[in-house]
Amino acid sequence: MAGKARWSNPIPVSDLASQILDPVLRKRAGMSVALVQSWEEVVGPRLARTSRPEKIQWSRRPDDGAPFEPATLVIACEGLAALHIQHETSEIIARANAFLGYGAIGRIRIVQKPVNAAPLPAKPKTRDLTAAEAARVRLSVENIEDEGLRASLAKLGATVIGTKSGPR
Repeated sequence: MAGKARWSNPIPVSDLASQILDPVLRKRAGMSVALVQSWEEVVGPRLARTSRPEKIQWSRRPDDGAPFEPATLVIACEGLAALHIQHETSEIIARANAFLGYGAIGRIRIVQKPVNAAPLPAKPKTRDLTAAEAARVRLSVENIEDEGLRASLAKLGATVIGTKSGPR
């Protein structure tokens, strides 16, 4: 069997990138790629679009016997996101600590700067309703007294039915 190439299992590119980037991020920013990749899980999709973890600042300990002090999570964000992050600070700290597996984070510092926001998902295309579908929507909301609520629910019903693939 000399001279035959041995194939190994393929390795995902993300695993290779993590192996390369993790040591660099740990040294320069005090955190791992996993926190950056899971940022949406920590802060939720609304804040993840306009913020990102910048670094974790660990306080210097004078000696090995000094007690552990939680670090500061520096978050880069844009405009109004700073207010939302400030309002949800305790929840973000709790979620980040749960993600990291221990009470690593004790404070958050907000830095306002441009963040490459993820594009918003495209709205689903709606089709025109058939006469039967439109009648079904009208019948389902006709007993609602409030005119504004009735119109909103009719629009919602038409959108839900219109995003489905074919007439029902």
